[in-house]
Amino acid sequence: MTARPTDLTDVRRPIAQANGLPNAHYTDDTVFAEENQALLARQWAGLAVAAEVPEAGDARPIAFLGMPLLLLRDRQGQVRVFQNICRHRGMILISEPRRIEGAIRCPYHSWCYGTDGRLVSTPHVGGPGQNTHEGIDKSTLGLVEVRSHIWRDVVWVNVSGEAPPFEEVHADLIARWSDFDLPLFHGGPDSTFALEVQSNWKLAVENFCESYHLPWVHPGLNSYSRLEDHYHIEAPGHFSGQGTQVYRQFTAGDGRRFPDFAGLDPKWDTAAEYVSVFPNVLLGVHRDHAFAIVLQPEALDRTVERVHLYYPTPDTDADLRAANATLWKTVFEEDIFVVEGMQAGRRAPGFDGGRFSPAMDGPTHLFHDWVAARIEAHRATGKAAE
Repeated sequence: MTARPTDLTDVRRPIAQANGLPNAHYTDDTVFAEENQALLARQWAGLAVAAEVPEAGDARPIAFLGMPLLLLRDRQGQVRVFQNICRHRGMILISEPRRIEGAIRCPYHSWCYGTDGRLVSTPHVGGPGQNTHEGIDKSTLGLVEVRSHIWRDVVWVNVSGEAPPFEEVHADLIARWSDFDLPLFHGGPDSTFALEVQSNWKLAVENFCESYHLPWVHPGLNSYSRLEDHYHIEAPGHFSGQGTQVYRQFTAGDGRRFPDFAGLDPKWDTAAEYVSVFPNVLLGVHRDHAFAIVLQPEALDRTVERVHLYYPTPDTDADLRAANATLWKTVFEEDIFVVEGMQAGRRAPGFDGGRFSPAMDGPTHLFHDWVAARIEAHRATGKAAE
């Protein structure tokens, strides 16, 4: 039985009159399924980062919206995304991250694929010892590729294939951060970590894009980057976030620092920005490092935040990297009780989605409005989830 669609009228109002998304958008499995299609499958969503497959032949299976996908760097060094199934009987091809030395071989009947997705071998398909058959056209049976794009090392996917080109959708943000259109280098194993949060993924977005909570949730950070030092970043329909005018460069006790990205505008000497790229990627840029957080919705009320730190050069100081990762992990962990607390609060039947501070909640309201607009558009096309 299909549940009655939620009423999003109040969400679409101007911020001073708007309410947040109804409780069902955090607590109802039917709405969760609808959002998976409207917000994640039909848009450019974050899947992973290219650094997870650093060498040619590296492959990593990833479940996304319940679909088995394969993140793969082919022999030419291009990162691609395929459905992780054999075209013969739908068997999972790769079950653990590994380096593909030859071909991708299905463990069921040994059909083999190149890292470019081509079907290259079909043993005994025409009978014992007969590896071809006129009814099997290998040229039409390659792996199914998922539309993907890489920006700031994030692998973005558009599962439906319907979204406009990534460069068009996010032209404003690409231009805003053009100073950072430079090589960036993943810090390696000591520069990545995952946080498991018992909440809906949208609450992590909502929390990240505003600075209103800093004095109470991040007192250490607020001691030098105060609430009044921050500004809103608002791009309706695309992204929102916050910036600080007093970024304090990470410095070790003996004065060591990371090198800066080359050729930055002087404003970045003291500024840093943090943006939620709708739907599920959180990005930060600073003069000396950057980060990407890909939110992986595991369930209605369970999210994995995969954090990756990047630097201007490939040979940054290991001790500094480890210390910087510890610092950010501490900051992001401070948010967990808030995000989980909001999830628990959405079980209160009288909660109407909440109100927004017109002065402080602009970035969060923009995200709610984006969610509501995309769901309304999805419903209008008649493609709502079953």
